Amino acid sequence: MFPIGLAALVSVVQAKFHHPWTQNLPTYPNIEACVGLPVQYSCENTTVLTDSCCNVVQGGLVLQTQYWDTYTGLESQGQLLPQGSWSIHGLWPDNCDSSFDQYCDLSRQYDPNPSPSILPDGTVVPPYQGPSVRTFIQDFGRYDLLKYMDAYWINLGAPNEDFWAHEFSKHATCTSTFDVACYEPGYQEHQEVVNFYETVTKVFQMYPTYNMLAAAGIVPSNTTTYTLSQITNALYSQTGAVPYLGCYGHGTILDEVWYFHHVLGTEQYGHFKTLNSTTPSSCAETGIWYYERTATSEQVVSY
Repeated sequence: MFPIGLAALVSVVQAKFHHPWTQNLPTYPNIEACVGLPVQYSCENTTVLTDSCCNVVQGGLVLQTQYWDTYTGLESQGQLLPQGSWSIHGLWPDNCDSSFDQYCDLSRQYDPNPSPSILPDGTVVPPYQGPSVRTFIQDFGRYDLLKYMDAYWINLGAPNEDFWAHEFSKHATCTSTFDVACYEPGYQEHQEVVNFYETVTKVFQMYPTYNMLAAAGIVPSNTTTYTLSQITNALYSQTGAVPYLGCYGHGTILDEVWYFHHVLGTEQYGHFKTLNSTTPSSCAETGIWYYERTATSEQVVSY
């Protein structure tokens, strides 16, 4: 009986942790042509960068952005914020002069609620009505990535995948190293979408904002306020650069942080050099609230 019991146990373990109908498909771009080319940071190159798949040519001022929300609005559906962590907003490709483009390739528009729905030049961005980007990730067998995104990349008042679709469609389509051509030959549909999500989560992990602030004595509180210099200095001491801090409520309620970079090589795998923010903070100098979250809006997460 023991061999039968052991076989049954193995079967249960495999069923729990393995998805036999999928396999992890490769998502990385083809950068063979990049080997041997000059290596320069985006927005700092002294010669013209000729291969936009090897360097971040479009969108070279890269922002890793995070939210501090206190609730999701979908707690009853199990959509909760990560305890002891800020959440992901995105990875934004500003131009070197701090301007930005958006929805740069409408053939890869997966946002069900585009914002803006009309671009500055009058182009209409049509709402997407096809399969969710969640299915793109599943098609590549990346259930590990999906679990991480559902833990740390949280939407407010709508499903998480709507937020993920928005971030890819509005921002990644304006980053040169996520162009479809960078995945040839052998491109698989939506490969660059999954690769973008991998990249967003990787760069997010460079900046454990909650822990950096807590280690400096700055923790969420409904009774104590902080100054802008306290928060800024705490983050500067660990990153070597001044991030953008965003506040609403006449500059008194902290809810955003943006970390600025130039990138050497591809956005997927290159080196991120932290820079001072090019955008002035929207927070007041004093009296900033870093509010506690609603207890039922958080869940314990793994790192």
